[in-house]
Amino acid sequence: MLRSLWSSASGMSAQQFSIDTISNNLANVNTTGFKKNRAQFQDLLYQTIRPAGVTNNIGAQYPTPIEIGNGVKVSGSTRIFTTGTPTTTNNPLDLMIQGQGFFQVQLPNGSLAYTKDGSFNQDANGNIVTSDGYYLEPQITIPSGTQSITILQNGQVNVTVQGQTNTQTVGQIQLANFANPSGLSALGANLYQETEGSGEPTLGTPSLDGYGNIAQGTLEGSNVSVVDEMVNMIAAQNAYELCARAIQTSNDMLQTANSLPTAL
Repeated sequence: MLRSLWSSASGMSAQQFSIDTISNNLANVNTTGFKKNRAQFQDLLYQTIRPAGVTNNIGAQYPTPIEIGNGVKVSGSTRIFTTGTPTTTNNPLDLMIQGQGFFQVQLPNGSLAYTKDGSFNQDANGNIVTSDGYYLEPQITIPSGTQSITILQNGQVNVTVQGQTNTQTVGQIQLANFANPSGLSALGANLYQETEGSGEPTLGTPSLDGYGNIAQGTLEGSNVSVVDEMVNMIAAQNAYELCARAIQTSNDMLQTANSLPTAL
C-alpha cells in the first residue's frame, strides 16, 4: 500500500516540474529569440516479483514477468531550437538568422556567450552591442557620420558615411554552431553558454557551409505555441489530479484496513 503512496507522490512532483516548464514557456511567448523547453520523464526501478521464463510446478515457463513500478522521475528538459516567427521592424540593426547558427557576444569577464536574439544597438563609441551592452563578436564599430547601414545575407556590414559616395565595409558577422544545441546552458538574458554536452562551437560565415542567412530589419520571435502549451498544461494538470486522487484512494484503503476488528 505504501508503494502506491510514493509512486503517486513522484508523479505529482514530476507533473509540477512539467507545469513549471510550461509556465516559463508561456511567460516568454513574446521574448525575442526564445526557445521553448520540454520536460522529459523516465520510469523508476521496478520490483520484480517473478521474472519471465521461470518454470512452474507443472514444468511450463511463465511467458511474462510480474513487476511493480515505483513511480516516475524527471530525466531532463530539452530545449527545442525550431525557428520562431519573424517580425519585420525595418531597424537596420535588428537581425535574424534564417537557419542554423548563433550570434556571438562577449561577456564582461571576457568569455563568449551565444544568442538567437538579434536586437542589436550602438553604444556611445559606435560599437554594435546587445541591449545589455555586450559587444557583438567579432567586434564591429559603425563610423561617426554614418547615414545608412546595410548588412548582407552573408553577414558583411557596409555603411555609407556622410560626404562619401561609395560604401565601405566595416565588419563581418560570424555565426557559431554546435553539434548539440540542446546541451547549451541557458544564462538568462537570451544568452547561452557552451557545455561539455553541447560541444565546442564551430564558426562560419552566414549563408555558407550550412549556416543560416542574415535577414536585416527582422527579428526572430519566440517559438512557443500558446495552443500547444495550453494543451500540455491541461494534460499535466489532469495527471497531477489523478496522482493526488491515487494518494487519497491509498489512504482510504489504509484507513479501511486499520478499522477492521482485531482477531481475538
